[in-house]
Amino acid sequence: MSLFMTLRIAFKALARNKLRTALTMLGMIIGVAAVIAMVALGTGATQMIEDQVKTAGTNLVTILAGSTNTGGVRSGAGGSSRLTADDAQLLRTLPEVEYVAESLSARQQLIYANQNWNTTVEGTNVDLPAIRSWPLKFGSFFTDEDVKTAAKVCVLGSNVSDNLFGEGIDPTDTQIRVRNQVFKVLGVMASKGAGSGPQSMDDQVFVPYSTVMKKLTGQTNIQRIYASAASADAIDDAAAAITATLRTAHGTAPGEDDFTVQTLEDIVALRTQTASTMTQLLAGIAGVSLVVGGIGIMNIMLVSVTERTREIGLRMAIGARGFDVLLQFLIEAVVISIAGGACGIALGYGIAVFLNNYEQMPADVPVNAVFVAVGFSAAVGIFFGFYPARKAAGLDPIEALRFE
Repeated sequence: MSLFMTLRIAFKALARNKLRTALTMLGMIIGVAAVIAMVALGTGATQMIEDQVKTAGTNLVTILAGSTNTGGVRSGAGGSSRLTADDAQLLRTLPEVEYVAESLSARQQLIYANQNWNTTVEGTNVDLPAIRSWPLKFGSFFTDEDVKTAAKVCVLGSNVSDNLFGEGIDPTDTQIRVRNQVFKVLGVMASKGAGSGPQSMDDQVFVPYSTVMKKLTGQTNIQRIYASAASADAIDDAAAAITATLRTAHGTAPGEDDFTVQTLEDIVALRTQTASTMTQLLAGIAGVSLVVGGIGIMNIMLVSVTERTREIGLRMAIGARGFDVLLQFLIEAVVISIAGGACGIALGYGIAVFLNNYEQMPADVPVNAVFVAVGFSAAVGIFFGFYPARKAAGLDPIEALRFE
C-alpha cells in the first residue's frame, strides 16, 4: 500500500470521530501552551534583567565599601566606610580604567516654589555621564571646578524635573532648595528608566560629591566608586587591577578586603541564573502536561484499535501488510500530537502576547522553543502511539474478522 493511501486512510479515521480526536488533542494543546508560555516568561525576564543592568553604564565596574571582618563577624557591602576620594584618585592612574566617579547618596526633600519632592541626592563627579552613557536633555553637567569648590549646583533626573517643574519644561538656571540650602539647577538628564535596583534611575538629583560631604551630610568617606574599563574586553583586567590597587592602599590581604568589586557580568550572571532556574522548574512542570497528554493519546489509540479490530482484519485479509497497519496507526498518533502541538504553540504565543501587552509582564517566545515544541510533540506521538500501532499490526487476520 502506498504512503499516500495510508495517510488518506489515517486522516479519514480521525475525521470520523472529530470530537474524540479534539479531546485527545487537548492534552497536547495544554501541555505545549504551558511550555511555550513558561519559556516565554523566563526568556523575557532574563532579557529584562540584562537590559536593566546594562542601563547602569558602559563597561562598568562598581567598588562598594564594606565586607570587614571583626572578631570573626563579617559585615556585607556598606559595613565599612574606608573608601575615600584618594582611592578614586589612585584608580585614575590605572591604564585599564578610563573613567572614575566617586559616589555617596542621601535622601533629601527638594523644594521649588509650592512644589516639593523627596528623592535621592547622588554625590558624584564629572565622569558619571560618560561612565553610564547618559546624555543630558537640558543644560549641562557640573564641572571639575564645581567639584573642587563644593559648589551648590545640581543636575536633575527627568522624573524629579517633571514633578517639580512640570513635563517638558527646561528648569536650567532656576534655583531649588535642598535641606534649606539654595542650589542652582544646571540641567536635566535624559530619561534612563529603571535601573538594576528597585528605584528608577530618573528619580535622582546629581550634585558634586564634595558638596554632599561638606554641606549636606558631613561625611568624610564615600560609599561607592564607579569605574569604566577602557574596553569591554578589559573589564576583568580592570577589576583585577582595581582589587590589587585597593588592597595595597588599604593594607589588606585576599579574603580580608574592606571593599567589594563587582562587574556587570557578575550581576547579570547571578540574576539570569535565578531566572533560568525558575524557567527550567516551570518548564519541567509544564512538561508533565505533555507526558499526560501523550498517555491520553496512547489510551485513545488503544480504544481505537479495539473498535476497529474487524476493519484491521478485513484489510489484512485482502493483502495489507502488518507494516501498513502499524504505519497507519502511528500516523494517526503523530497527526493528533503535531496538530495539538501546533494549536498549543498558537495558544502559548497568545498567552505570552497577552501577558506582555496587558499585564506588563515581560514575555518573549524564542524561535528555538517553537521548534523544540514541534519536535517534542512529534516524539510524544511516536513514543506513545507505537505500542497501540504495534498491537494493531500484530493482530491475527482470522481472529480479527471473528471479533465482535
